[in-house]
Amino acid sequence: MKYQFFTVFSALAILGASCTTDKDQPDAYGSFEATEVTVSSLANGRIMQLDIEEGQLLDSGQIVGFVDTVDLHLKKLQVSDQKNATGSRKEDLAAQIAVQEQNRENILIEKTRVTNLMKDGAATRKQLDDINSSLNLIEKQIASIKTQFNGIDDQVGSAQQQIAQITESIRNAYIINRVKGTVITKFAENNEVTTFGKPLYRIANLNVMELRVYVSGAQLPHIRIGQTTEVRYDNDEKTNSKTTGIVSWISQTAEFTPKTIQTKEERVNLVYAVKVRVKNNGSLKIGMPGEIKLISK
Repeated sequence: MKYQFFTVFSALAILGASCTTDKDQPDAYGSFEATEVTVSSLANGRIMQLDIEEGQLLDSGQIVGFVDTVDLHLKKLQVSDQKNATGSRKEDLAAQIAVQEQNRENILIEKTRVTNLMKDGAATRKQLDDINSSLNLIEKQIASIKTQFNGIDDQVGSAQQQIAQITESIRNAYIINRVKGTVITKFAENNEVTTFGKPLYRIANLNVMELRVYVSGAQLPHIRIGQTTEVRYDNDEKTNSKTTGIVSWISQTAEFTPKTIQTKEERVNLVYAVKVRVKNNGSLKIGMPGEIKLISK
């Protein structure tokens, strides 16, 4: 979010800046602003801890709180138990296959004996056919049991994915500050219930500010990106503090003079927005008025 303040005095000065004969007069007026980031909740539940205060400086990657994760932990344990129970079925299937393979070995032995007896006329063809039928049945039973392994693997894999999703949800329950800066506004407190996407606080990097000013079309050819400018801001009622800034952005399109100008003649004048990046020594605040003086080389 960007805050913009434009006073009547500031806007009037824009229109007269290009025609003044005083070399020390500013070339443009505006106000300071900073890029603000709203940090929102990535989890649903009660805020167990949120250790931040407005004006506090936070580092990037710093954990500032967390949302209740008891339900997620219980769900993770439940799915993990289901996965283990499903995986244990593979041992039962392996035992069943072992039994069938032993039966097959026994029948193969019996088949060899009957085959030898047939040579001596002591066994019939039907006996051999019955043995072959038993062997075929056992092979089909073994094959049927083996196909169940794939189903178990699929169920175990699905449970593992659920565990991974829950683990990620637990990780998202930790409120991690991703932007180094100063807490501007705090929206939530401990023990409040939050939901996914609900704002928790707003943070901005105040080490570098931007002064948004408006220049006339006549001034525009004399401004370029990367240009060094003198930046001034109020020190007291009569004096200004000075620093330097770098032009970081120039609007490609003109816009009307802000509507705070009352007369029709002044409202129809077109101006261009310009941003000047300024290193903040701690004196600059969001919304503070400022002015620039172009440095000619």
